[in-house]
Amino acid sequence: MAPNPERLLRANPRRQLKERLVKALVAAAALLSVLISIAIVASLVVRALQFVTGLMAPTADTMDEATGPVSLWNLVADQWAPRFFEFGIGTLIVGSLLVTVIAMALATPIGLGAAIYLSEYADARVRRIVKPILEVLAGIPSVVLGFFALRWISPNLVQVIFPSAGGQNLLAAGLGVGLLTIPLIASISEDAMASVPDALRQASAGLGARKRRTTLSVVLPAAVSGLVAALIVAVSRAIGETMVVFLAAGASGNSAQFTANPLDRGSTMTAAMASQASGTDGTISELGFNSLFFVGFVLFVITLLLNLLADRFVRRVRQSY
Repeated sequence: MAPNPERLLRANPRRQLKERLVKALVAAAALLSVLISIAIVASLVVRALQFVTGLMAPTADTMDEATGPVSLWNLVADQWAPRFFEFGIGTLIVGSLLVTVIAMALATPIGLGAAIYLSEYADARVRRIVKPILEVLAGIPSVVLGFFALRWISPNLVQVIFPSAGGQNLLAAGLGVGLLTIPLIASISEDAMASVPDALRQASAGLGARKRRTTLSVVLPAAVSGLVAALIVAVSRAIGETMVVFLAAGASGNSAQFTANPLDRGSTMTAAMASQASGTDGTISELGFNSLFFVGFVLFVITLLLNLLADRFVRRVRQSY
């Protein structure tokens, strides 16, 4: 009769000790990641509350020579200029939305098109060559794409089509961010479509459907949960991008005026944080420093809501094969 492995494990004290050590190590790693996440969120919340409290209870250090004490009304100002106690968060939110919409308008059709080709039309040899080349974009440092957007996309594309655009503008920044998100959409979407069983494709072909009809009516609906996940990851990546916008959108100035025109200079939440933290905004007060955490908290809430909505949608449409 063969020995019971579980019984042998219980009978060996040394192996039991090793198992307990491994269990303790992996549990500590999991707990450490949770604690780090809690610490990050807590630091954002505490500093954001300090910022709001500073607006509600102004002191001598939070006085604007032109308008007097700052208040919560400064959050709805028409510009983001911490040096002058103007904290118009709407300026940064609109700038982030503009860049994200432009980026997704570029990346979604190209990324999905590449994923459909790799999954449904390309043979194995072409897939082995094209997919790594496509994913090279994901390995390009964002600062390089930022300079590319500033020195090539803006003068050779944006300003040629729209002569009224300046050298730095939100449109060029959005196109640069779009290049960054193409590999994410293509890779995740291709994996989602590749997970669709071939039996569905064969059944569609057996009913007389052509490749195009099978792809649009069978494969894409079956992979919709993965496609939505790819788009949400891309949106989060676009909202959180810093260096491309910092360089190409003009976010390094002393202030950002409210604008909904993508041809104007502008700023996003991440770029404003980078600009202010680097000292280019000339921030000299603790209130201005705490505004960094307030912007980070707003960005965290927006990203969290996007992921919660996406998770709920994916759970509703997910299919198991």
